[in-house]
Amino acid sequence: MKTLIYLFLVIAMMVLGGVVQAQQPEKIARIGYLGAFTPSAGASLLDAFRQGLREFGYVEGQNIFIDYRWAEGKPDRLPVAAAELVNIRAEVIVTQSNAAAAALQQATKTIPIIVAGMGDPVESGSVASLARPGRNITGFSNQAEQFAGKWLELLTETVPKMARVAVLAVSQTVSHATYWREIEATAQTLKVTPQRQDIAGPDEIDDAFMKLSKGRPQGIIVLPHAVTIERRLQIAHLVTKNRLPAIYPFGLFAEAGGLMSYGANLADLHRRAATYVNKILKGAKPTDLPVEQPTKFDLVINLKTAKQIGLTIPPNVLARADRVIR
Repeated sequence: MKTLIYLFLVIAMMVLGGVVQAQQPEKIARIGYLGAFTPSAGASLLDAFRQGLREFGYVEGQNIFIDYRWAEGKPDRLPVAAAELVNIRAEVIVTQSNAAAAALQQATKTIPIIVAGMGDPVESGSVASLARPGRNITGFSNQAEQFAGKWLELLTETVPKMARVAVLAVSQTVSHATYWREIEATAQTLKVTPQRQDIAGPDEIDDAFMKLSKGRPQGIIVLPHAVTIERRLQIAHLVTKNRLPAIYPFGLFAEAGGLMSYGANLADLHRRAATYVNKILKGAKPTDLPVEQPTKFDLVINLKTAKQIGLTIPPNVLARADRVIR
């Protein structure tokens, strides 16, 4: 009889233990997301990142919680936003620009940081090397610095008799110095005169177009930056208003009304950022995760914009497009 009672108690404890274990909530991972833009301007990138998380079984509000901070295209807001994400003790922080990465590195030396699309990580000082980042930061390069010359080549193919091209840059941006050198070198070969026009922030965009128009450019290259991405609708409108053929670094610009873009697929980089989030949450260290290069490069042409400015895209350029917006 005692034996039966003992067995009954053992079985009861096992059943109850299983019930309690089943009722224990799954651990919710907490990550931070520092957006360099406004939520609306960065919506498509965030959607791609969330899609990547879902592919690993992470569902926001169920087994993962994301704290958001947005700089709204204003670099001076990044340090405060970065500090807030560090203070809530996120397990990993995801961001999307060199300036945001720099702000996060100033705020923490320990929390892993994943950047979904940084320009020249080594030259900017974000990492020691691509293979061995060496710090608490890793992620994905957009390799935009390698395309500066190509942007000018594509623009001159589209407008064969182009003699002067404006370059919209953001002052005191390290990577823009690299782009400018590449554009100058290519311009010399193509016998084109580049005219650089800098802005310090979004409030100077309208004035910048008034100034650059005085140089009577026949085309324009818009360099990648949180400011230009955030204000891509405004910039595309001003470019079209001035009837200028233009090329941009990412498809986001062509989707916003820009004539053409060539560069890494930013949405793909954001989706891939989820792979590193998954590895970090499972115990990997950022120093052991190499900075990966983009695998998708898109030439996007907006024929609606071409029609608006009275431009016919040459067949040899149009044939190379990965995507055409009609």
